[in-house]
Amino acid sequence: MKTTVRSSIYDFPQYYDILFGAEWKAELRFLKACFRKFTTRKVKSVFEPACGTGRLLVKLARAGWQVGGNDLNPRAVAWCNKELAAIGKRSRVVLADMTKFKVERKFDAAFNLISTVRELRSDTALKSHLKCMAKALEPGGIYLMGLHLTPTGAKPFSSEVWKASKGNIKIHSRLVQRSLDLKKRNEVLDMTWNIQVGGEKIRIVDELNYRTWTASQMKKAIKSVKAFESVATFDFNCDIKSPIEVDEKTQDVIFVLRRK
Repeated sequence: MKTTVRSSIYDFPQYYDILFGAEWKAELRFLKACFRKFTTRKVKSVFEPACGTGRLLVKLARAGWQVGGNDLNPRAVAWCNKELAAIGKRSRVVLADMTKFKVERKFDAAFNLISTVRELRSDTALKSHLKCMAKALEPGGIYLMGLHLTPTGAKPFSSEVWKASKGNIKIHSRLVQRSLDLKKRNEVLDMTWNIQVGGEKIRIVDELNYRTWTASQMKKAIKSVKAFESVATFDFNCDIKSPIEVDEKTQDVIFVLRRK
């Protein structure tokens, strides 16, 4: 018998880390390469807004970087802090809104790679987030911001599937577009996780409510925050040797924003 739970996927950090952690080596390699190539300072500290479980943040801490972060989900924050404590790190992430936060000390670099900024429901909210990030970074530091764009020159993705496993845990995830309203700039997606833990089966169902961004809309929003300059763009393959030009067909992008 399968148990169905309707809840936020972020309330299940143990499964989230397994599902989205498969490509961590490539992502970590990409982050390190960007730190070397695009900052004008040596990177000793790294910050992740809306860090969730901190799956990459913990690995950076293990590798010797000072880290910090924030998130709105208490379970995710607790999980991340537990993981940091398990490797003997005093660094902590805190419960905070990514559009209105302050840091005790500035960081050399920052990242958020998985479209979290699309959860911000207005241009004003994104601008507030970028202003907070600018204040959190030292001059010459960088912020890597990744998101799915809505293409106007190509057919957008309408579904995605992931599979992952660890030990006796197997996860099959399906993300399906329920609705898309470009006039209101709103996209609603249904996320379903089918999980098997030994002989037990669990289904977690969540609704993701996102703001849409075309390439031109996002470029305009970034330019409106004068503290940043966009110095490079990449796709979600996270290959430092393969930068991309963002146009109206682009769907996955990571903007490298450098603090002036």
